Amino acid sequence: MKVLNLRCAHEHRFEGWFASDEDFESQATRGLVGCPACGDTAIAKLPSAPRLNVSGLKEEGAPTDRPAAAQAAALQAVQQLMARTEDVGERFPEEARRIHYGEAEARGIRGRATAEDAQALREEGIEVVALPVPAALKGPVQ
Repeated sequence: MKVLNLRCAHEHRFEGWFASDEDFESQATRGLVGCPACGDTAIAKLPSAPRLNVSGLKEEGAPTDRPAAAQAAALQAVQQLMARTEDVGERFPEEARRIHYGEAEARGIRGRATAEDAQALREEGIEVVALPVPAALKGPVQ
């Protein structure tokens, strides 16, 4: 098994595990390797060094890998949001209106809306936020 350091076009860094370099190239060429943060399939392989166990050598208070920590925190926040909201799919604009006007139970919902639908909701005083959900969080990961 080969562990590769990868980066998408949006500068998100992550690891990928492949049987070989050729396996990575094959999957990447077919668009099967996607960024876990944004789903981008324009993936580049980064130079990597052999793994060394230096955890005991780290000085107390030394800085951590901030970009990776921020990415992990963002993914965790999205996971929590998804766990606490109901997915209403394409019915999002209609369901948001029903909740806003008291025709449906008040609850947290998520779903899909066009930019025009989202703007129309905002003009009606309904707060909406666009949140891209990484493909890895949309379904089971294999």
